[in-house]
Amino acid sequence: MSLFTYTALDQEGNSRNGTIDAVNVDLAITALQRRGLIISDIKGEEARRNMLRMTLFSRVTNADIVMLSRQITTLFEAQVSALRAFQLLATEARTPKLASVFTKIAADVQSGSSISSALEKHPEAFSTFYVNMVRAGEESGKLDETFSFLADYLDRNYELTQKARNALVYPAFLMVTFIVVMSLMLTMVIPQLSAMLAEVGQTVPIYTRIIISISKVFSQYVWLLLALLALGGVVLYRYIGTKVGREVLSRARMQIPYIGGLYKKLFLSRMADNLATMLKSGIQVLRALEVTGSVVGDAMYEKVLASVAEDVKGGLPASEAFRKHPEVPGIVVAMIKVGEETGNVTSILETMARFYRREVNNAIDTLVDLIEPIMIVVLAVGVAILLASVLVPIYNIAAGL
Repeated sequence: MSLFTYTALDQEGNSRNGTIDAVNVDLAITALQRRGLIISDIKGEEARRNMLRMTLFSRVTNADIVMLSRQITTLFEAQVSALRAFQLLATEARTPKLASVFTKIAADVQSGSSISSALEKHPEAFSTFYVNMVRAGEESGKLDETFSFLADYLDRNYELTQKARNALVYPAFLMVTFIVVMSLMLTMVIPQLSAMLAEVGQTVPIYTRIIISISKVFSQYVWLLLALLALGGVVLYRYIGTKVGREVLSRARMQIPYIGGLYKKLFLSRMADNLATMLKSGIQVLRALEVTGSVVGDAMYEKVLASVAEDVKGGLPASEAFRKHPEVPGIVVAMIKVGEETGNVTSILETMARFYRREVNNAIDTLVDLIEPIMIVVLAVGVAILLASVLVPIYNIAAGL
């Protein structure tokens, strides 16, 4: 017997869902029809499990959201209704996860829900920032423009984030290669050298003795070291998941030479871009600050924006509220003050966002240009020390024969 899950309509036209045991799908359909049900969908347990696996292991990426925002903009400009737009997106979805999300959104819109409320039910795909932007577009009657703003913003943010990540791929590859080579040398080559030197009784240089001692510790306690490393990783991961841990990590990375400046420019660019995009869509300053704080992606700036939002709620101008926080450069505060005085804050924020995007791009390019020779020198020195610790004793032994 197999378990089948079905969706059907009864004689009154009401939707019915349930399960039924049967030898095969034909007998399951026959049994349901005898009950007076009209079958609209029926799946076996294996099919259901396959769909569940596809849903679990597929995810909605930033590239997906950028693409769908542009598609929605095009459909709205072509006077396609919201319901029909999401139905079309569900049909053409790249993954089962996306198809499921769009199908549910279409069903909610069909039942009378607003688009923003339907999107809000899927936080794995649509951020608070995205939902609030759509809500503002609904209130202003400019949904097509809003989705266009969102697509442009997400495209900029995605490009900047990908560039920052890609800049770390090559250094990470070099570091992993170095660790693997060193581990093999310490666990396979050095122990044999140590045994040979002990047998010959040859005096070895101090740096060779240090390498041999490290090799002994590494070889004898490798599983303990790996267990401690794994435990430390789990503890660190859980600590970083806490509010205090996120803030400590944020402040620690800001102290790293050059890297800290890069992170600061990245988050300032994101903050200015978020605020400009939301204000352009008609969202009030206070709400824009609150939403930007929740999506800026850094605990330190999230705390700054939460404090600024509280001060603005109390009647303080945004420029004066930002002035209280040294994490925000003085030039940013001055520019926001000029925007407040001229009534052109959105334009000022867009200018700052463009400036910091250029700064991040330049910083990443410089980092990539510098990190390759630095990593090569570091790896060369490490390998040279290791080879010298191996070859010098062997040469001494050969010379003494």
